[in-house]
Amino acid sequence: MADALTIQLLNIPSAIALAGDQEQNLKTLSQQTGATLVLRGQELRISGNKEQIDLAFQLVRSLEDLWSKGKSISNTDILTARLALDTHQEDELQEIRRDILARTRKGEEVHAKTFRQRQYIKALRERDLTFCIGPAGTGKTFLAVVVAVQALLANQFERLILTRPAVEAGEKLGFLPGDLQQKINPYLRPLYDAINEFIDPEKLPSLMERGVIEVAPLAYMRGRTLNNAFVIVDEAQNTTPSQIKMVLTRLGFHSRMVITGDMTQTDLPSNQQSGLAVATHILKDVEGIAFCKFSQEDVVRHPLVQRIVAAYEKYEQ
Repeated sequence: MADALTIQLLNIPSAIALAGDQEQNLKTLSQQTGATLVLRGQELRISGNKEQIDLAFQLVRSLEDLWSKGKSISNTDILTARLALDTHQEDELQEIRRDILARTRKGEEVHAKTFRQRQYIKALRERDLTFCIGPAGTGKTFLAVVVAVQALLANQFERLILTRPAVEAGEKLGFLPGDLQQKINPYLRPLYDAINEFIDPEKLPSLMERGVIEVAPLAYMRGRTLNNAFVIVDEAQNTTPSQIKMVLTRLGFHSRMVITGDMTQTDLPSNQQSGLAVATHILKDVEGIAFCKFSQEDVVRHPLVQRIVAAYEKYEQ
């Protein structure tokens, strides 16, 4: 006969936060523990054998600082909490949640969501050159922009430069309408979106006119020395070996650079080697460079994205 345990939650908002959209969080907690979790109003009932109930109870308690305040809980929050329990890193998990990286213009707090994200942020703050490789939705670009914008606003750097190669994912630049800048803008849109979370879009044109923030295709970096700048090179899997060597050697005095990419989403011709793969191989033993690698467990988008990434990883093995 199955045992059961009942937890009385604080209020309806905390119950809604714990349950998640369409009770997705309860389903994930059940998958992670083997226990059955049923929510009725503010009462959470956990049933199963003793080990399952104990694990589910510990997981729910480890998430309490989120649901007790009515904060939304993601699939990644639950998986990270489970990892913390398994590896006895509960204290480190609480530190991650207490460390507020920034607040968006809407007042939303930005935290690391996983232990690998925390390591990545540490590298971004301390190393002059960081490589970050991982699947879509792991926060590679967004977290880099967060750290870069905070450093810019704190006057640690004079400029923020965001760049990516204009390589087509099934489209041709020549067929897009407009002048060169208009043709390139769709490739840079993700970078604008990330910046707009922290800087008023009405102020952005002025900052760009003054050169404080520059968003440009990789080809515009040739021949320059990037001094006193925080440089983010996005979608680096689409660089050629010569392109990535070119941008790496642009790094000037009092500057910091982060290279992000997803090796599973290369849009280069099949006979063209990715510059990101070449660079990480050549530079893997160079002192002073940080290498961060994310996996499907670090995906912080919709839970379905995590399952899509996992399915593709399994297919491609």
